[in-house]
Amino acid sequence: MLPTTSTLASGLSEQMSDFVAYNLWANTRLLEWLQSKPAQLLDAPIASSFAGIRATLIHIHNVERQWLSYLQPAIMADKRASQAFASTAEIMQELLQVSEAFLQQTDSFSEEDMLRDRFCSIPYVGDHMIKTCDIIQHMINHSTYHRGQLITIGHHLGFTDAPMSDYMFYHLVVKRRCVTA
Repeated sequence: MLPTTSTLASGLSEQMSDFVAYNLWANTRLLEWLQSKPAQLLDAPIASSFAGIRATLIHIHNVERQWLSYLQPAIMADKRASQAFASTAEIMQELLQVSEAFLQQTDSFSEEDMLRDRFCSIPYVGDHMIKTCDIIQHMINHSTYHRGQLITIGHHLGFTDAPMSDYMFYHLVVKRRCVTA
């Protein structure tokens, strides 16, 4: 019999922690792939939502950090969202640190915390009260979307060896270590 998995039986806090752990894993995997590429190509301008790999990484970093600041304002308030980065390698390091902090914060939440409304002042949209679990889900979707863009930008630069980084691969093969039939 093949192993089965279901997050439906898990609590909301466990599901959200799993999603955020996936985000960290996918960011790590993608950044390791990008670090194997020539540094000058990571800064090359490519037409996309953002002007290339570096600009897309900065955007992912800034947005993850902004959403994290709604979950832990006292810790994140002292960092500027638009800080300058000396190198693309520094951006990558900072992105992983934010993703790790997001996981640590998410792991600390109870079921009640996940359903708690939090004040968010969002550029171009205004002030809103948003449930913790919806903030987390949005951050995951946003980062996943832009990781896909990074892979597409990489294809335009001739990178054809992008790693598998989707959630089901993580869930079935990496996390559960399932064996295929």
